[in-house]
Amino acid sequence: MKIKTLLFVLSFLPACLSCNSPQTPPSLVGTWELVSATATEKDSTFSTFDPSHKMIKLINATHFAFLNHAVSKNDSSATRFSAGGGKYTLVDSVYTENLEYFTDKAWENNKFQFVVKFAGDTLIQKGVEKVEKLGIDHIIIEKYKRVNE
Repeated sequence: MKIKTLLFVLSFLPACLSCNSPQTPPSLVGTWELVSATATEKDSTFSTFDPSHKMIKLINATHFAFLNHAVSKNDSSATRFSAGGGKYTLVDSVYTENLEYFTDKAWENNKFQFVVKFAGDTLIQKGVEKVEKLGIDHIIIEKYKRVNE
């Protein structure tokens, strides 16, 4: 009788132990839609989010890509579309994009480092966007919602 009781108790042990285990952090891997964006230059912060466009970011285990286009079906101009991508690294909460491809070649071969955090299904990335040859040097904060299949 004691063996049956012991086996019964042991059968619940894995479930009880998992109750106290730390939560697995959300994964960066997935499809994300931009829902807000701001930039800060010197003492001025302003929105860079354009609701007339839709932007998604795709992230797999080693690479990222983003696609941005005008929402209006009447606008087919190639200048209303941009895309880019490359490899990235993630160390703790430091996410570094190595932009290898972009519609505007002046942005290519630059590294952009961000601190990322998750709030539910929202990815928030904050960091410096600096491209010396274009005179760009500002802090950006972008918020993305996870796109569920």
